[in-house]
Amino acid sequence: MEIGAVFPTCEIGNDPVAIRDWAQTAEALGYDYIVTYDHVLGAEHADREVPLTGPYTENDPFHEPMTLLAYLAGVTEKVGLVTGVLILPQRQAVLAAKQATEIDLLSGGRLRLGLGTGWSYVEYEALGVPFDERGKRFDEQIDVMRQLWSEPLVDYSGDFHRVDRAALLPRPARKIPIWFGAISRIPIKRAVREGDGILFGGSPIAIQRLFEKTLGELEAVGRDPASFGFEAVVDFSHGADVWGKELEVWRETGGTHLGLRAMDVAAGAVGGSHVGYSGPQAYIDALQTFRESVDWP
Repeated sequence: MEIGAVFPTCEIGNDPVAIRDWAQTAEALGYDYIVTYDHVLGAEHADREVPLTGPYTENDPFHEPMTLLAYLAGVTEKVGLVTGVLILPQRQAVLAAKQATEIDLLSGGRLRLGLGTGWSYVEYEALGVPFDERGKRFDEQIDVMRQLWSEPLVDYSGDFHRVDRAALLPRPARKIPIWFGAISRIPIKRAVREGDGILFGGSPIAIQRLFEKTLGELEAVGRDPASFGFEAVVDFSHGADVWGKELEVWRETGGTHLGLRAMDVAAGAVGGSHVGYSGPQAYIDALQTFRESVDWP
């Protein structure tokens, strides 16, 4: 099993030295990968005819994940770089394919591209993309990106994309793994149909039903679960006793990746609670505490 660290994007601040130090500490402690969250905009939730139900608001800052991962690629040497998840339908598929290629090439093949459709219709509107079309657009984007990554010349016509005999250069030196964020039936089916793995976004104990559903979908399409990745998260606020239990449950279940989330913003969304981190060093200390408290190779 690989153990990762969720980048505390909403709280760590803007000091590039602090961000570098956090990433280099994660790498030095033996974390296998770093996960970055994505929102281009936050929106006020109050007084909307259609409620916004996601956990983030206009007060929660986010570092743009592709730019951030490019920076982290330059200040680290071996730790994996993961979007968890990039809200792809808000973005241009061809440009996203180009950016992912660059990050993967310049990091020496360390990118894992976690993708999802998001929940903020306000964000979609601001980016000029119809919210109601996000699912169909998303499926087509995956096809476009994979063709651009693998074919010397692409001639593509779809409902949302037209590539008229064009090529993406440079192309990736390997197949960039695509994982999908999933908390319900439709994205689970998409992950099983099109992906290399799934990011559940909850703790191993909390997502057991989703895990079993994913196994059922894999069996239905004849895919070997051993060739598919499963990622959960554990919140730092749970404490060492729970960390160890969650890790053991995930091992026994068959999980392949487990990410540590140490950030107060939206901790309740993953079953966590408020810790009260006091500046960038607190997030670095959390990496150290978890590493010393949990048994992993």
